[in-house]
Amino acid sequence: MLRDLLTPDWLLGTSLAHLPLQELVDRGIRALVLDVDRTLLPRRQATMPVQAEVWLRHARERMPLHLLSNNPSRRRIGAVADTMGLPYTTSAGKPRRAALRKVLQDLALPPAQVALVGDRLFTDVLVGNRMGLFTVLVKPIDPDGEPCRQDRLQNLELRMARWVGSVPG
Repeated sequence: MLRDLLTPDWLLGTSLAHLPLQELVDRGIRALVLDVDRTLLPRRQATMPVQAEVWLRHARERMPLHLLSNNPSRRRIGAVADTMGLPYTTSAGKPRRAALRKVLQDLALPPAQVALVGDRLFTDVLVGNRMGLFTVLVKPIDPDGEPCRQDRLQNLELRMARWVGSVPG
């Protein structure tokens, strides 16, 4: 049902830079698949905020990570991945499942032990839920690593999800 597919397992009211890793570990999460644009990189920025980079380094020490982006730019996404020494996928086509299936195959973990973290309901949460992953919706990140004060696209998606009963009001 659409309502279930658009319901994140964890609706985090802040950016990825403030996502408590220990809470994911406590929930049995053993790997992370991370969106890039607006989750790790602010809009129109090519470098990660310091807070996000610190978070990413800490997360990389605790579990396997994979960057999964709909962005076709291997240069943009690859630069982030190479800086952090992470595997990545561009042109993922989320919410289609093909790219995520390959990532899960490479991680060799059951879907319930993998979290997909992103800022979009209709791509990140939808594909994660379709594949049985633990889904985390974060606020888009600003250049300081804080949540964007105003994000029209995410707000629109949340209003639509509330309309179908996916996200509490």
